[in-house]
Amino acid sequence: MDNNKNMRILEIFFRALHGESISVKKLATEYDVSTKSISRDINSLQDFLFEYRELMQNAELSYSYGEKAYVLKNDEFLKNNELFAIVKIIIGSRAFSKDEILTIISKLKKFTTIQDKEKLENLIRKEIYHYHEVKSDCRSVIENMWKIVGAIEDKKVITITYYKMNRSEVKRKIKPAAVMFSEYYFYLIAYMADDPDYKPVYYRIDRISSIVENRENFTLERKYDFDEGDLREKNQFMFPGETVKICFEFSGLSLQAILDRLPTAKVVEKKENGVSVIEAEVNHGRGIIMYLMSQGAWVKVISPQSLVDEIKEEIRKMNALYD
Repeated sequence: MDNNKNMRILEIFFRALHGESISVKKLATEYDVSTKSISRDINSLQDFLFEYRELMQNAELSYSYGEKAYVLKNDEFLKNNELFAIVKIIIGSRAFSKDEILTIISKLKKFTTIQDKEKLENLIRKEIYHYHEVKSDCRSVIENMWKIVGAIEDKKVITITYYKMNRSEVKRKIKPAAVMFSEYYFYLIAYMADDPDYKPVYYRIDRISSIVENRENFTLERKYDFDEGDLREKNQFMFPGETVKICFEFSGLSLQAILDRLPTAKVVEKKENGVSVIEAEVNHGRGIIMYLMSQGAWVKVISPQSLVDEIKEEIRKMNALYD
C-alpha cells in the first residue's frame, strides 16, 4: 500500500471520527481519484475496525441511505438525549463562567454525531445566550478545584486566601480533605493545619482567590477520612453540624419531594388527617433549619428539643421584623 493511499485512509478515518459523513463521490473529486479507489479505502477502514473492534470500542463505518454516505457509529458515542441531559445539568449549576461552559459543551459535542450536534445547538442556544454564572472571586473555579484535588491526592498542606461571607479577606493554612458540589457552588472540606481535634471546615471554592501548596505533607487517621457520600445524605446547604436523628410532621402536597431532599428520611407513621411523621438522620446545623423552615406551615418539628427551640427562636425573630 503506497504512502499516499495510507495518508488518505488516515484522513478519511479522522474525518469520520469528527462526525463528518463520508461521501464516496465527494472524496473522489476532492482527492482526484476514482470512486473505486475511495470505496477500497473505505473497505480497508471497515476491515481495520472489525479486526480491532475491542480497541476501537465497536466502532463501525456503516452506509446511511438517508445521507447517501458512510457514517461512523460507535456504542461509546453520547446519544443526543444523554448529551442534552448532561449539558442541561451543567448549565443549571451556574458554577462555571460562560467561557468555561462554552468550552465544556464544545468538547462534549465531539463525542456525538454531527447531526446530534446541530440539534443540541438549537435546543440550548437561548439558554446559553441568557446564561449568568455565579459571581466568583477566583479566576477559574475549574482550575482552583483541580489544584485542590491534586493537594488532596498528594496529601499536601495548602494555604488559601479566602473571602468570608462578610467579604473580609483571610488566609488559612489547611489540610484539604474533599471536594463537593451543592446548590450552585463547589466546596472544599478541610481541617485547619493546627487543629488537633480535626473539626471540618467548609470553604466555597469560588471564594478562594489564591492557593499555595506548601512543602509540608500530612496524614489522616482512618477516622478522619472524609466520607462525601455520608455528608451528601445528611447535609443541607453545606452547613456543618453533628449528626442527629430528627422527627417532624409533614402535611404538604409532595411527600416525595421531602424524601428526595433528605435521603435518610423515612415515613414512620401516616395519620388519618393526611399528615406523615418522618424521621431522618441529618447534620444539626443552620442548613437543616433553613430547609425545614422553607416548607412553612407544612412542617412541624417534634424532636430533638434543641432543634424545636432553635426553630421557635427563628420564628420569634422573623415575627419581630413585622411587628
